Amino acid sequence: MDDATYQRLLAKALRTKDLFTFDDFLSFWANDRPDRIALEGDDLTLTYGELEDATARVASALTTLGIRKGERIAWFGKNSVTYFTLFFGAARAGVVMVPVGWRLAEPEAAFILDNAEAKLLFLGEGFEACAQTLGKRPGLSGCYTVPEAQAAFIKAPRGEFETSGPDEAILQLYTSGTTGNPKGAVLSNRNLFGLRKAGLENPPPHSLWDEDEAVLVAMPCAHIGGTGLGIVALAAGLPGIVLSEFDPVRVFDAVENRGVTRFFIVPAALALLLNHPDCAKTDFSRIKYIMYGASPIPLDLLRECIAMFGAEFTQNYGMTETTGTICVLPPEDHTVEGNQRMRSAGKPLPGVEVVIKGRDGSILPQGEIGEIVTRSSSNMLGYWKLPEATASTMDADGWIATGDVGYLDEDGYVYMFDRAKDMIITGGENVYPAEVESAIYGHPDVLEVAVIGVPDEKWGEAVKAVCVPKPGHTIDPNTIIEWSRSRIAGFKVPKSVDTIPALPRNPSGKILRRQLREPYWEGRERQIN
Repeated sequence: MDDATYQRLLAKALRTKDLFTFDDFLSFWANDRPDRIALEGDDLTLTYGELEDATARVASALTTLGIRKGERIAWFGKNSVTYFTLFFGAARAGVVMVPVGWRLAEPEAAFILDNAEAKLLFLGEGFEACAQTLGKRPGLSGCYTVPEAQAAFIKAPRGEFETSGPDEAILQLYTSGTTGNPKGAVLSNRNLFGLRKAGLENPPPHSLWDEDEAVLVAMPCAHIGGTGLGIVALAAGLPGIVLSEFDPVRVFDAVENRGVTRFFIVPAALALLLNHPDCAKTDFSRIKYIMYGASPIPLDLLRECIAMFGAEFTQNYGMTETTGTICVLPPEDHTVEGNQRMRSAGKPLPGVEVVIKGRDGSILPQGEIGEIVTRSSSNMLGYWKLPEATASTMDADGWIATGDVGYLDEDGYVYMFDRAKDMIITGGENVYPAEVESAIYGHPDVLEVAVIGVPDEKWGEAVKAVCVPKPGHTIDPNTIIEWSRSRIAGFKVPKSVDTIPALPRNPSGKILRRQLREPYWEGRERQIN
């Protein structure tokens, strides 16, 4: 990128540096580019002028129904423009959207609806039958399918509504909990847009967008990597191309025929693209940047991706509680020869502080291993109605303990060494052992069970259950897997089951998961894949 182009793109970005709410952005772009495509999906295509009007109608309809600021509405379904329009409209009025993962088992989804105290439930295409189950949850005052939502909200009369402020809640994303139940991370307008201003003081070229670009939204909307990409498109005033779910053929089509220039993906999904027979037939010349996260990219996979896609790569490190990305490994640190920095999670974004803390809470010097702790305007407001969990994760000064163990090098790069919270990341999905163990307990042959993550070439990590049989019983791995499948989402179900006579424990009785993991990770520098 030459200097003249850089300055032109920077000037465009600086026009929006003081916008901090959905109402700000939607009003600004509707005035600036009313006829430009904002969102394009299977269900709807809306220009920025149409999106501003539709979201105002959603905000008005919610107000008319008596849904107040700070109350929750929920979406259960795959990605769609209808979802984003409902979310953006609710955000304008300070109503909090709760997207529920469509791959969750119904009891898991029901827990989230009840916990969030959702007032309305919107069902995506293909989930209409849930109106008779999830739609009957106590506390709900209404349940709407996509056609009903479009008629009653997106096409409702436009009226007055009170807009939300920068620090008011507008999104609640659920993260898997170490105690078995997920926690609702509450995010504000400022959480979602605040870091943009700090990033515009001296932005790297990969953070600036040209006018001919479009972003692909293919990751699930119940994750920050899905909903967050829709917000990225809005912040840039560019089209968001929405796929209902990740599908290689549809990704190829979006790249060739729908103008996509950037997308976010997990390395396991990148491998699926590369191994698809249509990949070599696709023209990737428009792709400028591929953003990936959830795990580092294997060197061999990066080489294949560069050869196939011809794009530049950025690794994004963050978590739901930090509203997504807080560290980025930029394109210049990715080389086909490999280098030390490719083992890192990159450097903190402008406006993000990262330190390493020891067990006593003291800040450790560079190179020493401890817990990665961060503070920025993107740190969540807290966990929904869980003050103790909030206090154990985020202190009074706004520092969030990530649960990841690592260190900082002399140049400020963040290196992950292990996970303090035992979380498993499989194919970009977060799985906590406790929720899988809870699903397995009760099996007639199982006395005890511990769940760990083991290396997997396709998914990064795979869920493994290590079981102790009841006296006189034997364990059939297939029955454990099927037992789990009826109780939890498919991605949480163990891919394999081992049997041992007793679980290793410390003197206080705590399971020594690291000891369980060691044989499977032998020869690797870290117990993260």
